[in-house]
Amino acid sequence: MLAIVCPGQGSQTPGFLTDWLEVAGVREHLDELSQITGRDLVTHGTVSDEQTIKDTAVAQPLIVAAGLVTARALFGDQLPVNSVLAGHSVGEITASALAGALSEPEAMTFVRERANAMAQAAAVRPTGMAAVLGGDPEEVLSAIAANGLTPANMNGGGQVVAAGTMEQIEDLNQNPPAKARVIPLKVAGAFHTEHMEPAVGVLQQLSATLHPTDPTRPMLSNFDGQQVASGAANLQSLVAQVSRPVRWDLCMDQLSGLGVSGVLELAPAGTLVGLARRGLKGVKTLAVKTPADLSSAAEFIAEHTA
Repeated sequence: MLAIVCPGQGSQTPGFLTDWLEVAGVREHLDELSQITGRDLVTHGTVSDEQTIKDTAVAQPLIVAAGLVTARALFGDQLPVNSVLAGHSVGEITASALAGALSEPEAMTFVRERANAMAQAAAVRPTGMAAVLGGDPEEVLSAIAANGLTPANMNGGGQVVAAGTMEQIEDLNQNPPAKARVIPLKVAGAFHTEHMEPAVGVLQQLSATLHPTDPTRPMLSNFDGQQVASGAANLQSLVAQVSRPVRWDLCMDQLSGLGVSGVLELAPAGTLVGLARRGLKGVKTLAVKTPADLSSAAEFIAEHTA
């Protein structure tokens, strides 16, 4: 079985979509998505600098759009039958669109409003996130709590992401748990914490105008790693996800339980296959970063969906 995984915020890098514009239909697809989001995704994916694409209001639509255009380049309009989808944080919106739980226009509308609302929430006071790598799991969680931070992403593979005020992040960075490293992330807020609660109300209002449908492919939830039961339940989870921790560790546990043999990550790829290499021993991985990866990806897909 093939797992198709969609990365979250912080995975973007300047110019990462440049080579993709040479693929037939990609520029036009990005233009369509730009119209929905009110952001020039072609420019942001090719020439915008690191600080510009770090902005939550830019980063989130850009990441979802990148996943959608690379998925179309890989699969056309039909995902492999023997596959399961999962997305990390904002990547769960990408997965929802690919699974048919939201139409592509509604997924881009959702990520536009999510990004804008989260950016506004993040502007209230300086907040951020930092990855804590290694260390004893209990000691890591104790150190995070002692600094008033939230374990916002339980990523598995020895990685926990702490979120809170910049002062709290700096205190943790200056006094890391034993045998652990603290790495500040390129995000502009304390996502998946109480700091994002104002965005939840915005998305609750938006959800009443959307038309979710049941997924056509199995899709896992960030909340508990379980398969999404319905389109309506998925939409409720996407709304709640903004202010509650992401349990990617449970998603990886579920992928293992399903017998997944290969993990393919859509652009901007790299983060999730890195976690899979540490947390899913023996499972093959492939990061689709540029069009040069398409031919090897086709072979990888065939191997793990046969």
